[in-house]
Amino acid sequence: MAERRPYPSDLSDARWELIEPVLSAWRAERRRKGLDIGRPCEHDLRDVMNAVLYVDRTGIPWRYLPHEYPPWQTVYGYFAHWQKDGVLAQLNGLLRRLARIAAGRTPDPGACVVDAQRV
Repeated sequence: MAERRPYPSDLSDARWELIEPVLSAWRAERRRKGLDIGRPCEHDLRDVMNAVLYVDRTGIPWRYLPHEYPPWQTVYGYFAHWQKDGVLAQLNGLLRRLARIAAGRTPDPGACVVDAQRV
């Protein structure tokens, strides 16, 4: 089978290296909690994440996901679990810290600004 051409929303190798440990640890923990019962995982986590990013970038409904990606039900299932289990928040925090370090700042902000307005 021929290798598919990447979409602009696909993760680069460098970006995948940043988030792969978090997703792999999540998958291993889910398998451990499930007593390693059931079918082995058949979809690559990078393909699933690329599909989630494709939906995010294009705004298409899940059902319209191109056929090169895993089935939309699988991709949505992973997305829902990642959201429920806090994986997406964890990735957001990790990437925020890396961006702050790259900008020469401390990894975590020392202050917070809250802007509120009464109507």
